[in-house]
Amino acid sequence: MERELALEFVRVTEAAAISAGRLMGRGQKEAADAAAVDAMRAMLDTVQIRGTIVIGEGEMDEAPMLYIGEKVGGASFPEVDIAVDPLEGTSLVAKGLPNAIAVLAVAEKGGLLHAPDMYMQKLAVGSEAKGCIDLNAPLKYNLEKVAHAKGKRVADLTVVILDRERHASIIREVREAGARIKLISDGDVAPAVATAFGDSGVDMLVGIGGAPEGVLAAAALKCLGGEMQARLMPTCEAEVRRAESMGFKDVSAVLTLQDIVKGNDVIFAATGITDGDLLRGVRYLGAKATTHSIVMRSKTGTVRLVEATHLLEKKAFLRRDV
Repeated sequence: MERELALEFVRVTEAAAISAGRLMGRGQKEAADAAAVDAMRAMLDTVQIRGTIVIGEGEMDEAPMLYIGEKVGGASFPEVDIAVDPLEGTSLVAKGLPNAIAVLAVAEKGGLLHAPDMYMQKLAVGSEAKGCIDLNAPLKYNLEKVAHAKGKRVADLTVVILDRERHASIIREVREAGARIKLISDGDVAPAVATAFGDSGVDMLVGIGGAPEGVLAAAALKCLGGEMQARLMPTCEAEVRRAESMGFKDVSAVLTLQDIVKGNDVIFAATGITDGDLLRGVRYLGAKATTHSIVMRSKTGTVRLVEATHLLEKKAFLRRDV
């Protein structure tokens, strides 16, 4: 992929963020998601790629745009696979809560895991703790190894966990080990990425969330030199069969970062919708809006933070009915 594409993909996430952000706090999560999807779809078609959505809003009969298998882009080459979440944290936007982002990951064809839309157990850390985690080991073991690698006490670690009933035992284990916990209501991509930034205040993400979101987080961590281990967590026999039909021979197997993101050239881009640990949210200033984005590429290791000002009347992707 040409390096110029990195900034083109930022334009895509900016469009989704600007469109969804206008509905912050209005309790309309479906409308906010639709606005983000429409804007992202429109902008993707301006990028000079031949892209296939491998992780999107669902199957073709479930989503009118950005469905799995949809072709996007305005060229015949390069051929790339794309994972998208136009609005990661629909409830966060609806309630005006932190850490909602518009996000995508792009890799050479075949470079991203085609993850089924089901739960995934995740353990994510930044580069300092790479090689120190084991999804099959007790949490206390992982916390001690991560603390040692980062030159901290376990008591100084901050672990992000989705605030769900299914995580009661995980929360108890972390507390018994003595580490600090930050519970989040939704959206585990941003905190997973934040583990790779020393000043984010996040040392580890652990718990069960969506598998598609796991692929997006893994793409970012590959660019940043971090690590993730994961495992699919099907909830019924139908989900097991679906995973097997998508090529998973052992649904219970631990997936490494290399299993999830196979490509050597991966681009990750995200734009903040609401303020968060990683990015600031969209600001609307009358006729203008400002955005805060991050874009990174695994091939070069370059990480860019992009601040932009947008003249709203020139944004064709904006829906005028919101």
